[in-house]
Amino acid sequence: MIQLLGAQALAVFLCWSQLVHGEHQAVLSDNTGQSNETLLWGPYRPNLYFGVRPRIPKSLTTGLLWAKVDSFQDVQNNFRHTCEQHEDMAGYGWDEYDVRTGGRQTIHDAGNMIDITTEFVKIPGGQHGGSWGARIRGTPRDNAPEHLVTSMIFYAAMEGFGNLQISNEEDDLGIEGVVKMEGSSNELGDFTLEITEGPESNVHPPPRHKSYDSKPLDRSIVSSLQVEDANIWQAKALLFQHMKTEIDQMISLYGQENAPPPWQIFTLANNIGDGNMHFVQKVFDGAFEFDIMFSSGSAAQPVTSNSISNTIKAATKAFSDRFSKLLAPKAPFNKSKYQAFAHSMFSNLLGGIGYFYGDALVDRSYAAEYEEENEGFWEETAEARHRQGAVKLEGPAELYTSIPSRPFFPRGFLWDEGFHLIPVADWDMDLTLDIVKSWFSLMDEDGWIGREQILGPEARSKVPQEFQVQYPHYANPPTLFLIFESLIDKLEKTGSFGNSADPLEPIRSVHLQNPENAKSYLRNLYPLLKRHYFWFRKTQWGDIKSYDREAYSTREAYRWRGRSNTHMLTSGLDDYPRPQPPHPGELHTDLISWMGMMTRSIRRIADTIGEADDAKEFEGYETAIIRNIDDLHWSKKEQTYCDATIDDYEESIHVCHKGYISIFPFLTGLLPADSPRLGAILDLISDPEELWSPYGIRSLSKSSPDYHTGEDYWRSPVWINMNYLAVKSLFDLAQSSGAHQKRARKLFTSLRTNLVENVFKEWQRTKFAWEQYNPETGEGQRTQHFTGWTSLVVKIMAMPDLSNTKNIKEEL
Repeated sequence: MIQLLGAQALAVFLCWSQLVHGEHQAVLSDNTGQSNETLLWGPYRPNLYFGVRPRIPKSLTTGLLWAKVDSFQDVQNNFRHTCEQHEDMAGYGWDEYDVRTGGRQTIHDAGNMIDITTEFVKIPGGQHGGSWGARIRGTPRDNAPEHLVTSMIFYAAMEGFGNLQISNEEDDLGIEGVVKMEGSSNELGDFTLEITEGPESNVHPPPRHKSYDSKPLDRSIVSSLQVEDANIWQAKALLFQHMKTEIDQMISLYGQENAPPPWQIFTLANNIGDGNMHFVQKVFDGAFEFDIMFSSGSAAQPVTSNSISNTIKAATKAFSDRFSKLLAPKAPFNKSKYQAFAHSMFSNLLGGIGYFYGDALVDRSYAAEYEEENEGFWEETAEARHRQGAVKLEGPAELYTSIPSRPFFPRGFLWDEGFHLIPVADWDMDLTLDIVKSWFSLMDEDGWIGREQILGPEARSKVPQEFQVQYPHYANPPTLFLIFESLIDKLEKTGSFGNSADPLEPIRSVHLQNPENAKSYLRNLYPLLKRHYFWFRKTQWGDIKSYDREAYSTREAYRWRGRSNTHMLTSGLDDYPRPQPPHPGELHTDLISWMGMMTRSIRRIADTIGEADDAKEFEGYETAIIRNIDDLHWSKKEQTYCDATIDDYEESIHVCHKGYISIFPFLTGLLPADSPRLGAILDLISDPEELWSPYGIRSLSKSSPDYHTGEDYWRSPVWINMNYLAVKSLFDLAQSSGAHQKRARKLFTSLRTNLVENVFKEWQRTKFAWEQYNPETGEGQRTQHFTGWTSLVVKIMAMPDLSNTKNIKEEL
């Protein structure tokens, strides 16, 4: 180990190990959001290309901006800060990243003709969550001019009651050497933040204008501002505002005809002073490198460039070792060409984890129209929503979560998160449960959790106004309960967990290595889980009795609230065809299936923590739900599961739109291996004229008149989250003896291959993961850099190869 990593790097990792076995043990038992010091700091502003902050409300926040500054026309459009779609990027994201140690991100900025590398690492020590370092490197792309001039701007700001000041002596010409900030806050204690000059190989633009005499570009330009907390997130706008003042002064001084070159004119003023936000600007000619070093005052040693170098090496090797043990692709994907792809997909899932804090818009009018009891309810609810009288800001609240997409969906989505955490649970169960707990901490007294967490003005800036308000009668698929099943599955599995060579393993697997920790976690969360479960039953119930429907149970039927004439956003399947016109007597196949999964999960939780009476109660609900799925939703005529509605004669009828809805009881694991419905389900999945495509299972049947119509969001495309559920269910069926075992094995093998090969092909072609894939061409479409549930491809790659074996018993 010492030979591979070096003594200093090993010492860093051993320090983490000592924290685990020593003073950190007391912290672990608490299990609160900030209890685990290894998770305090991170690039937790995933909406930025690079921005570091702690999991502390109103604390230190940092960010990075850059631009090519070789002309006067394009500079404003060239500045990068927030991740944006179609910003002339040739791909970007984390190559290797572990949320506890750090990693490396590469940004291929074709528009600015430069590749930016950001390496971030954590360095333990002290009583305030440790220290961290970042190395920023720029490498001109092949098509760049010989003298590519790049302006790099790092900023740091302190929100709340802390302080942050530049400690260098003020110099009108700029700062030579290291720029140093000193700060403190109650949570972080004293600290320093240093921005280095970089190696001697760095080159800066030479003097070409008289203005260089008063602002030499071989120094760092430092500008201090006093900014309201609510405006700090608008760093780019603030930069332009203050840069314009300097530009106007230069033009006034030198005139238009004798203006300085663009790299000289697009600079800030050297203005060190009091303030809570400080910009540090560096201008480079060609390749460059510099370090950013945060040193906690309670740490024994400050961070140095050498310690960053050593820790980067250690973190890189540790990631590769852990990945090869826990998530290594299995045949036929165990070839070297898939390694970088698998590492990148998973790293970007982890790299999308962020910390969010702020208020949210909620409508708690509880308007009578929101009961959705009348025919024409969707028009009444639309009018009620437009009244907006009861919409108020609530909070602030905090959330620790992974996000679906850094450029387009940089916030928490409830049903997405359950899918996100499926592979994360294999990597780090403690992290997974920390995120789950963060979500359940958002629950109100009724049991509601908002399906979309748009916390604060920065988050709202990315959301159209009509989608910003959350409604306490709106549900979302309860996918977080999939994670509780994963936890219980792992608890029931004998053997070791994780990677024993990893000094952080006692933290990552604390709930698995000692099952009492897991049971304690579940007991503490159990009241919230029950509240959430019964909120679903109370608010999303479906009407059986009013329409004389025949079913095993008169209570187990469900209907999504919040639908419009064309959309059911609450279901997650937005524009998937539903009965027309909407009717209060509708019953929804996907929702009763989700309720079946949720009931199974909470029943298992009750069993695990010894709540025998509750477990028996949930078992009764579970049995009734499974029976009612067949009684209420199976169409003998269509030989598939269908939504139900009420016709003009007040009779209950099936409305069958073959697609994901039709196979939901199978996707959620509610059909046993001997179910008489399985043959028809497998027929539908495998038929190329229905759901099967060379690139995955289509969301809607090719034979449907609604195929490829309207918005075409869930009306044809291949979605990886639904396909993962299909692959998982096929794998389970392939492991169960019975009439469908052989066929399930074949379908599993083909579907697994098709999905992975297509996502891999598109990643190679476009350098991005995509929100969905075209069922005719396989092309990635809609949102790019969709590294949320599309990263489930990593989990699919790690599944066993069943193509040449009759039976493999292996836990997923």
